[in-house]
Amino acid sequence: MEDAAAEETADGVGGARGGSRAFALLLIITGAAGVLAAWVITIDKFKLLEDPNFTPGCSLNPVVSCGNIMKSAQASVFGFPNPMLGLVTYSVVVFVGVGLLAGARYRGWFWRGLHAGTLFGVGFCTWLQYQSLYSINSLCLWCCLAWVATIVMFWYVTSHNIRAGLLPAPDSVRGFLDEFTWTLPVLHVGVVGMLILTRWWDFWIS
Repeated sequence: MEDAAAEETADGVGGARGGSRAFALLLIITGAAGVLAAWVITIDKFKLLEDPNFTPGCSLNPVVSCGNIMKSAQASVFGFPNPMLGLVTYSVVVFVGVGLLAGARYRGWFWRGLHAGTLFGVGFCTWLQYQSLYSINSLCLWCCLAWVATIVMFWYVTSHNIRAGLLPAPDSVRGFLDEFTWTLPVLHVGVVGMLILTRWWDFWIS
């Protein structure tokens, strides 16, 4: 990732910037994971609309119940099933990653737009996590996959933009991100995991 940062800053603040092979692969993998989760949830949602008694394959017990999530009002915040939005947005991330892998370079406004998109995504996922844990009182495994993908994606896009000088940050922060970007998504996912563990602690240990 250090080589990518050097390459990206070499063109200047207004120039087009690419990314390392590792960063491109990360975008492809996290985007593909999001597409997979969104696709499965969308298919199950349509099956549920056709047959209200349909039980999704990931409805394993009273806590891990995708069906409860899909039937909730929070599952269609914008007037259509949330995963349909995911199908589009995660696919965009995959295409960006493929472009980087092929040697594409993008302008600063594009990278800032990608960062804004991932920021919205991680914010939306955080809201859905709260609703899932404390309002719907159920957990969806495919949703969890999308959450993890979005969290990893957000932190690495943020790191990329800061190290490339597209987002303001002290040199100490840039130095930290050169070596330890991986700690941020690990901590973030760890916090979500601890919330899930403690929310249903009695159920997990029973």
